[in-house]
Amino acid sequence: MRFADPLIAGKLVRRYKRFLADVELTDGTLVTAHCANSGSMLGLTAPGAEVWLSPARNPARKLKYTWELIRSGRSLVGINTSHPNALVAEAIKRGKIPELAGYASLRREVKYGRNSRIDILLENDAKPRCYVEIKNVHLCRQPKLAEFPDSVTVRGTKHLHELADMVKAGQRAVMLYLVQRGDCQRLAIAADIDPDYDAALGQAMAVGVEALTYCCKLSRQRIVVDKAIDGPIASF
Repeated sequence: MRFADPLIAGKLVRRYKRFLADVELTDGTLVTAHCANSGSMLGLTAPGAEVWLSPARNPARKLKYTWELIRSGRSLVGINTSHPNALVAEAIKRGKIPELAGYASLRREVKYGRNSRIDILLENDAKPRCYVEIKNVHLCRQPKLAEFPDSVTVRGTKHLHELADMVKAGQRAVMLYLVQRGDCQRLAIAADIDPDYDAALGQAMAVGVEALTYCCKLSRQRIVVDKAIDGPIASF
């Protein structure tokens, strides 16, 4: 995924009300940007951090910028949670995720389960359907270790139960964690933050839900799915 327009550099002043961030641009202008991230963003909201914004193409939009990247140590981190589904779909089509190859069609946001939508549905007449749920990951509290989630996610736990139901119904189900940073080598579940999610993942994997983890390669021009890394580690 290439950014449609050059990103604009600045320094984070504060993130507040979950979806808003004040940023000081390099020319000293203070702007309010949309923060497309409902999580806590633990460790990624320090005032003064280098950030990059994308400009809105719609002149009628109230917020003229969207927060895309932040520098954490020496690594760029993608904080926009609206990107992972498109990133994974693009990677599947390009054959970058071999575990999800061999399907004739790919559909996004398909209704399933209990009033939910699956992020990606892969279909082929010769095999069971494959339900792929995608979670954005950017929490890193220890060197080279990504963690999910960064806050309690009741919705995420519900998705795991629904994936397990698909397996029980004879379909294939995959939980794919996309780490939007390039400085991690494995993923663990942050059981101290959400023990219910940790338990639900263990239960889902026990009945046959697959778990994959891929990291991204990020620059100020684009974000792409890079390679598989180890994990997740869940309690059983």
